[in-house]
Amino acid sequence: MNYNQAIQYLFDSAPMFQNVGAAAYKEGLEGTLFLDKYFGHPHQGYRCIHVGGTNGKGSVSHTLAAMLQAEGYRVGLYTSPHLVDFRERIRVNGKMISKKRVVEFVKTLSNSPLNEENFAAKNSLSLEEGWGRSFSFFELATALAFKYFEEQKVDFAVVEVGLGGRLDCTNIITPVLSVITNISFDHVQFLGDTLPKIASEKAGIIKRGVPVVIGENINDEVKAVFANKAKEEGAPIIFAEDENSQIVELSDYQLQGLCQEKNRRTILSAVRMLREQGIAIGDKAVRKGFAEVATMTGLMGRWQILSKKPLTICDTAHNVGGLQYIFRHLSSLPHHHLHLVFGMVSDKDVSTVLTLMPKDAIYYFTQASVDRAMPADELARRAKAIGIQGTIHTNVASAYNAALSCASADDIIYIGGSTFVVADMLKSIL
Repeated sequence: MNYNQAIQYLFDSAPMFQNVGAAAYKEGLEGTLFLDKYFGHPHQGYRCIHVGGTNGKGSVSHTLAAMLQAEGYRVGLYTSPHLVDFRERIRVNGKMISKKRVVEFVKTLSNSPLNEENFAAKNSLSLEEGWGRSFSFFELATALAFKYFEEQKVDFAVVEVGLGGRLDCTNIITPVLSVITNISFDHVQFLGDTLPKIASEKAGIIKRGVPVVIGENINDEVKAVFANKAKEEGAPIIFAEDENSQIVELSDYQLQGLCQEKNRRTILSAVRMLREQGIAIGDKAVRKGFAEVATMTGLMGRWQILSKKPLTICDTAHNVGGLQYIFRHLSSLPHHHLHLVFGMVSDKDVSTVLTLMPKDAIYYFTQASVDRAMPADELARRAKAIGIQGTIHTNVASAYNAALSCASADDIIYIGGSTFVVADMLKSIL
């Protein structure tokens, strides 16, 4: 079995949420607990930092990992989704898990006694028979990450929540710090259709006695959800926007964009709470983490500049909470014309996003190569209904090439609307 065959086995056995959406979602922690017991509870062998929220959790996770690396710790980093290669999800000190280790894990799955009914009975765990029906793709990926970090003898693992919090696969850990970046409307079919309901699901990562940082105050009702949960768990809580978190002078943050200002406050508050627990992270490490996060951890797709003339930017913002900052930042940059290569997935709040989009931009509507992608012609039709017109392109590469052929050196080209649009773009140029 080679690496491509191993990845295909994972994709075929357990569909990825990023490809098919709700069909891949499994509520509850039974499968994760089953795998955790089978592999010997590996996450108990190192300290974890748990990062959840609607937007910004990837940037925060990567930056905290970079700071810990800069201090000299051995750091595991588990994030999702991946953009180009599955192995982006699982890194140690910025280096992706080896193809060989992924193959070994898949071989373990394909020959595993976990498929035997007597194993489940012996361990007092009840699961449906068969890997594809019993475990989600994310459950399998999480089990691999936690085991790999144990094997690699990491000091810390920075673990990004996949979806929600309370019932997310990662929520079996007891971290030294929990971080919830912000709350906005996303995945409402799973997490609830009001901000307090969504906050309640995100607050599920708050653990007994474990300090928690809340990155952004949405409103008093949401703030109360977090405060009440923290009180219930006896967890020290701080709201980053209420704190004087400038613990170190910063001259450079490698990640750009208006939304990163909020992330910066969250990260600095998290560093302060880690320091209060006696975890050494010096000012030099903090500055290095901010300045070199992308190069140290392999982070891609966050206000990533692909070209300078014309200025070409891609970003994985994919919902109202994230895209409002993107559109605001794009409009503030000096340019002659703004070209938007844009696509979304069907289960997002497309209607609201369309109302936020700059009316004077030139649009190239497209669709990513995943089943969840909204067809480009449907997106264009819905945009046209509110006065936004553009050309239609069946794939991201052709949409980008069309924008490039029309853009002058002092224009801006932006590629986004969906993580998967960015993924297709990066695959086409890397």
